[in-house]
Amino acid sequence: MPDNNIYANRSCPDAPGGDQSRVRFTTAAALLLSLIQPAGAVVTTRYSDAGMTISGAICLDAATGAVLAENKADWPGHPASVTKLMTFLLVLEDIRDHKITLGSRVNIGREPSREIGSRVGLSPQENFSIEELLFALMLQSANDAAVALAVDREGTTSAFVARMNRRAAELGMSRTHYVTPNGMTQGRGPHDDSTARDLGKLCVAICRLPEALRFTSTKTYTFRRPLRPMDLTNHNHLLTLYPGCDGLKTGWTQAANASIATTAKEGERRVIAVVLGCDSPGGAKAAQRLRDKLAADLMTEGLSKLKQIEAGKPKAVPQTATVAPTAKKAVIARKEPDFWDWLGDLFSF
Repeated sequence: MPDNNIYANRSCPDAPGGDQSRVRFTTAAALLLSLIQPAGAVVTTRYSDAGMTISGAICLDAATGAVLAENKADWPGHPASVTKLMTFLLVLEDIRDHKITLGSRVNIGREPSREIGSRVGLSPQENFSIEELLFALMLQSANDAAVALAVDREGTTSAFVARMNRRAAELGMSRTHYVTPNGMTQGRGPHDDSTARDLGKLCVAICRLPEALRFTSTKTYTFRRPLRPMDLTNHNHLLTLYPGCDGLKTGWTQAANASIATTAKEGERRVIAVVLGCDSPGGAKAAQRLRDKLAADLMTEGLSKLKQIEAGKPKAVPQTATVAPTAKKAVIARKEPDFWDWLGDLFSF
């Protein structure tokens, strides 16, 4: 099986399972990654790559799901708010299946108002459309919006999480287990668990829904409410920094570190990159910047490989239309009928 590991200079002496299982970059690998930026990209960082660790990374062809590059893509990690992509997928599939519409109203109960972390401040008795809550989910990474959608779709959060796990199994995400609809876990957990490869499969399914990228590519949105409008800004900085990027979702918690699932299109080619559990000695902000940079590098490598694959395909030779030569009209010599011709005609029926 070919090794698609584009970060071969990393060393990883430990087995998967604990903090030491994350992949450690060497200075040489970091220098290599900094040299493969796409033309026009402005993905820069003032943080050093030295000491950066990740749980896993992968790049896929969005059209086919084929792996273009990977490193420890099956190692376990916690996706943090990238978990919200499964909530996003299930709601969009309900819209596709005509169970709800973007304009369907959601009544807010008490449970969303108890969520912590990133939120839009939903209060009991408020009422919002599915579309408004999806923008809050994908731009603000609102934990309360995720719970509101979960309760609306399945009655309880636990029932929705069970549905998340069923859908993950259907997508072949065999190493994924969800415990929340939003990735907001703390301390020793339990945490949402996944791998870079599994999250890649989820992203392929999302990119096949035409409505999805409208939400993930939106940079700003005003979440309207009586007397308290809230301007939301997408947390995915690659939407601005990387040409062609139009999704998907970032995530960070202290327990999970920094993760991202992102996608970009160049011409007819589209790739998906996932970086799971990025950490840095420089702290959370450094880890998030380095996570973004690694995702950009993965997308660049993936788009380059797709271009090479396309260039290597045999080109169809145009068929030149040929006109069949005009058949010459046969000239038959006529002869005068004789006795034998008369005899043949006599016995013909």
